[in-house]
Amino acid sequence: MKRKLISLLTVAALMIAMLTGCSSKNEVGAEQLADKKVGVCIYQFNDNFMTLFRNELQNYLVSKGFSEENITIVDGANNQDTQTAQIQEFIDNKVDVLIVNLVNSSSAGTITDLVAGAGIPLVYINREPGPAEEQRWADKNMNVCYVGCDARQSGTYQGEIISDIGKNKVDLNKDGKVQYIMIEGDPENIDAQYRTKYSIKALQDAGINVQCLDDQIGNWDMDAAKQLVAESLAAHPQTEVVFCNNDAMALGALESIKAAGRTVGTDIYLVGCDALAEAVDDVIAGTMTGTVFNDHITQSHSAGDAAINYVAGIGNDHYIGCNYVKVTKDNAKKILDSVK
Repeated sequence: MKRKLISLLTVAALMIAMLTGCSSKNEVGAEQLADKKVGVCIYQFNDNFMTLFRNELQNYLVSKGFSEENITIVDGANNQDTQTAQIQEFIDNKVDVLIVNLVNSSSAGTITDLVAGAGIPLVYINREPGPAEEQRWADKNMNVCYVGCDARQSGTYQGEIISDIGKNKVDLNKDGKVQYIMIEGDPENIDAQYRTKYSIKALQDAGINVQCLDDQIGNWDMDAAKQLVAESLAAHPQTEVVFCNNDAMALGALESIKAAGRTVGTDIYLVGCDALAEAVDDVIAGTMTGTVFNDHITQSHSAGDAAINYVAGIGNDHYIGCNYVKVTKDNAKKILDSVK
């Protein structure tokens, strides 16, 4: 499937995109949107990144002309049955468009049929349903699209942050290989799968031998990751790198690294993903090796524009993408300033 990618060649270009967003295919007047109802389903409010995303999305929708009282955002509480019931309620209330951050990506087919069957356009965000499901939308000419970044890129960038340091520096114990701990998000989520796979592939592609000492499921949660990393470091003191599928888990991992008497950048390395402000602060301070900017601003604006296109009867490409940005000490301050 041909994917439309938004090219962000430099950090400066990224900032421009974040400030301006992505325009709709045609200009839609605010008067056309004021009485339109938008339903937004978030997989879990207790998620740092999705909190940034949903707040930016709501503000953007209002700025484009939707009435705030006509925008309803609900918390799926990380339960697919709860989210499915919420979607059915939105359908019963005859919303004009639905924006859905799935609890389980595997439920995309069922949710798509439910929403499309009611004649309501659907914008998926953040958690990609997958190529086969997206091809089905194209084959059946459905008013369904996905807005998000390709998580393979984020995983690759995590690995490159480590490989760019240099094999000799990362191999702290000089045994010819890099020993690592992996803390995964939701194992069903394609982002978690890709970040896990491609971060290590990037090291191998750079000619670095690797050894996995531990691979645990942290489910995107800071406290869970803190506990898992504490146990892993105790069992595997030779650990040289800790990979976390998101920054919330990386922040938890950092607490355990400090508690174990280890120092990031001296005797261990740590990478996350999302570029949460707290994590970027740590990158600037040198207490986190790096992270990857998951551009919630461009993504939420693109999702809002996709919803506007559907409401206006314009339509969308079935895949609307953006690029991640590698965040290290060299550019962390610029990234932090741009998202504040």
